[in-house]
Amino acid sequence: MVGFAVIVGASVVSVENFFNINMIFGFLTGFLISSFSMIVNDYYDVDVDRINSPNRPLVKGDISLINAKYISIMFLFLGLLSALYISLIHFAIASIFSFVSWYYNFKGKKYGLIGNFLVSLSISIPYIYGGLIHNIYDPLIMVLAGITFLASTGREIIKTISDVEGDKLRKINSISIVYGINYAAILGSLFFILAVIVSLIPIFMSLAGTVYSVLIILPNCLFIYLSFTMLKTRDSKTAIKVKKIALLGMLLGLLCFIFGGIYR
Repeated sequence: MVGFAVIVGASVVSVENFFNINMIFGFLTGFLISSFSMIVNDYYDVDVDRINSPNRPLVKGDISLINAKYISIMFLFLGLLSALYISLIHFAIASIFSFVSWYYNFKGKKYGLIGNFLVSLSISIPYIYGGLIHNIYDPLIMVLAGITFLASTGREIIKTISDVEGDKLRKINSISIVYGINYAAILGSLFFILAVIVSLIPIFMSLAGTVYSVLIILPNCLFIYLSFTMLKTRDSKTAIKVKKIALLGMLLGLLCFIFGGIYR
């Protein structure tokens, strides 16, 4: 999804030069750096995952910790190389957010909401990264990045509800642990609703056309549904369901952004 987000950012800014080598390397940067991040996350969370996610490869022993470490370094190197091919600015952005990703997994996640924001920033930046491929500023890109930031933050907060036991083991001061599950459910749902509200800005500001206005209805309805579901049943089982469906909503959002950007 991160790789596709880069393509979305580039296509929203300009569809005239859609098929070019920089688009391929832009996708690869997003795909490879996010792969690095996922592996690093599993590497540092292996003890927590024995409680929260016992079916993950490192927990099951499908791959060793040292091999996972080498693979993550390989993905990081290839991702940064792809970014360097595009431009020095892209290399700088990729380098900064590679560090942010590592820092989050190493220590940042212990800081609760700040950690959630770091994840959301990393998921939002691909739109801006892709837009910069064409060296054109488009305000729609910033709005799309904002929507993604809000929806991702909501998902990260709700995710803490299902991760309470494991997070206690790592002494992570998540929203659910510090303020309670009820507070996390309300705050996470609020971020979902804010994402829906912000998604209407392109319509009222004429930044997007009819295609976007129609397509955005489906993911918005989905996030509203998830908000009410989480507020109605505030428990771990519901949180797991909501965080999984939220990924689908974000994927639908990607499709809305790309088609809405092309057909303005």
